[in-house]
Amino acid sequence: MPSTPLEIEFEAAAFRRLLEHLRQRSDVQNIELMTRAGFCRNCLADWYREAAAAGGVPIDKDAAREHIYGMPFAEWKTRYQSESTPEQRAAFAAASKSDHD
Repeated sequence: MPSTPLEIEFEAAAFRRLLEHLRQRSDVQNIELMTRAGFCRNCLADWYREAAAAGGVPIDKDAAREHIYGMPFAEWKTRYQSESTPEQRAAFAAASKSDHD
């Protein structure tokens, strides 16, 4: 169902707030987001890139990730990404398995 201009404005504002929230919560790792919500910051970057391409504006993967992370992805990884724990990997594997059952 097409959104009205006002709905698009509200959706954009909500998306910007989500990005800001995720930028402030750099303690939450992508693997945790994937396990609990089924998406992560990289998924958002892919969706953003796909939406741009559908609108006729090609954006490469690095530029899309920089938009979502608020900095180059490599910098974010260096600053905030930690090695996943065995427990996180097991939870991710279990969640991934249940998504395919």
